[in-house]
Amino acid sequence: MPNNSWDDHIDDYLSYASAEKGLAASSIDSYARDLKQVRSWALKNSCYCPSKMSGNKYREYFLHCSERLGPRSRARMISTLRSFHSYLISEGVLKVDPLLTVLTPKSQRKLPTVLSANVIDKIINCIDYSTIGGSRDKAILETLYGCGIRVGELCGIDILDIDLESEFLRVKGKGDKQRIVPVSGPACVAIKNWIRSNRTQINNCDGKALFVNLRGGRLSRVSVWKIIKKYCHAAGIDTKITPHTFRHSYATHLLEGGADLRVVQELLGHSDISTTEIYTHIDKSFITEAYLNAHPRARK
Repeated sequence: MPNNSWDDHIDDYLSYASAEKGLAASSIDSYARDLKQVRSWALKNSCYCPSKMSGNKYREYFLHCSERLGPRSRARMISTLRSFHSYLISEGVLKVDPLLTVLTPKSQRKLPTVLSANVIDKIINCIDYSTIGGSRDKAILETLYGCGIRVGELCGIDILDIDLESEFLRVKGKGDKQRIVPVSGPACVAIKNWIRSNRTQINNCDGKALFVNLRGGRLSRVSVWKIIKKYCHAAGIDTKITPHTFRHSYATHLLEGGADLRVVQELLGHSDISTTEIYTHIDKSFITEAYLNAHPRARK
């Protein structure tokens, strides 16, 4: 059998996932990596096309990868393969999913790092926003924390996506799904200062992008990571802080402030509320305080 059977099926599936399912480029890249790892092992073990991979063969594969794949990575890999197999079944390549008899490992969810409001203020207060770069950076950090958006969503914001008068932002999320989120007062002020006083001073500026680099091009995810690392270092914070840490903090602080879980789900753009539930890890001091304030017997 030709060795390119796997390649043909993988390419067809990735095209389908991009065009029909509307998955983001980062998700497509992740699927491609997982499938090509399986393909490489399968070819070495005389499985020249996906139809030759049985449940037992997949068990052999996961045993082979046991030292490299932790429970979460293995669960992600199985999820990718099941989606791939579902496509192949619809195309008549497979009759059944060979992973039906392979169990998905249960992994303990890692609790996200959450910053206190004081620490976030400390980081933002390190920014010299009298400069062009500082003005932009302040707007970026205020938007990450004030809107709870993903770094990819932040980099994709166009000027026309934000209504500073109504204080709302249109966000393009995963799978090109759009949602509307409110923008905090400090974020609005920082964005106005960036747009009206500093962005216009950059030569060859991208006409659409809200956040650009100092050469005028749309800001990249890597650049945002570097910006956050710079100000965390200036604030004397040794903990690893990422753009997603601001999103975690946003969600946690909303719940601690009494926001409904369904509202937070909508604001974050989660399709499944179980993803949002991880933020209910709010600290015990808050839970105790809420109990003492709310329960009629608590203070007797």
